[in-house]
Amino acid sequence: MNYNTKRRIAALLAVPALLFTAACGSDGDSDSDGAQAGAVAEVDGKVGEKPEISSPKDGEPAGKTVIETVSKGSGAAIKASDFVRLDWTVEKWGDDKELGGTWQAAASGDTPRRQSVEQLGKPSQQLPAKVLDAVKGKKPGSRILVQGTAGDLIGEGLNPSSGLTEKDVLIWVLDVAGAATVDAKAEVKGEQAAPAAGMPEVSAPSQKAATVTIPKNTKAPKDLKQQVLIKGDGKKVEAGQGLVAQYTGVKWEDGKKFDSSWDHGGATAFQIGTGSVVAGWDQGLVGKNVGDRVLLVIPPSLGYGASPDSELAKNTLVFVVDILDVV
Repeated sequence: MNYNTKRRIAALLAVPALLFTAACGSDGDSDSDGAQAGAVAEVDGKVGEKPEISSPKDGEPAGKTVIETVSKGSGAAIKASDFVRLDWTVEKWGDDKELGGTWQAAASGDTPRRQSVEQLGKPSQQLPAKVLDAVKGKKPGSRILVQGTAGDLIGEGLNPSSGLTEKDVLIWVLDVAGAATVDAKAEVKGEQAAPAAGMPEVSAPSQKAATVTIPKNTKAPKDLKQQVLIKGDGKKVEAGQGLVAQYTGVKWEDGKKFDSSWDHGGATAFQIGTGSVVAGWDQGLVGKNVGDRVLLVIPPSLGYGASPDSELAKNTLVFVVDILDVV
């Protein structure tokens, strides 16, 4: 979603930040080509808990990129365009300092920890493409090690302020918390309810951004307003999950569209209920069901009011959200 709807955590790409954290040591398969000349890091710990990574003190690291399945998951193999929810961490060979990752983001109270929600084959601002691609063909619940030089794994995207060189060896550990296959053009089907009193009118043509008509002579509400326009019967959306959705957003003040998933290739995913998206989404979509079409009217205080540099800081936002699946 544009306009910083996604709040990113530290990354190591050409975005000012550090790196990630990873671990190795395999009881599973190796996806590398041929036997590896050189050492591979070891990984201890259970999937779903922060891994402990150790680099052998003797010997040089493997000269080629290594991908190993440390622990095997179960279920269907992850496809090349699937949506995935991941925990990850990354370290530099010979240095046990965590360079970045989701394990750094401690959960507060009942709020789940922030994780990375990605679509394979699409650019990520948190993980290099070669690292994210290592998830393909694996199963949910897997722990994966990726070890290679910064030059090979990150390439031209290496952040010059990270203090890394192209020859530095990096170790990633990825835990696949969930995965889902969703057609990019999927949309919610069903008879749509009429708008409640004071709510915008929604026309949602197939395969296109929704058209939202703001009610005339009506002031924007000061509190979050929501309405389920089409009721689904799928899974209940829980905080911490990845929400796969189609959405359209317009400004209450002039009714103009400022963003839509349909303008960016279709279905998109965000982690919900962790502060990774605007508060109006977290409050309005957790507890809904897969298959719902939800109308949200979000005041600035629950939108971008806390980000004065945002073009939408003073706007009341209206979203139409089709909940397609959860990861």
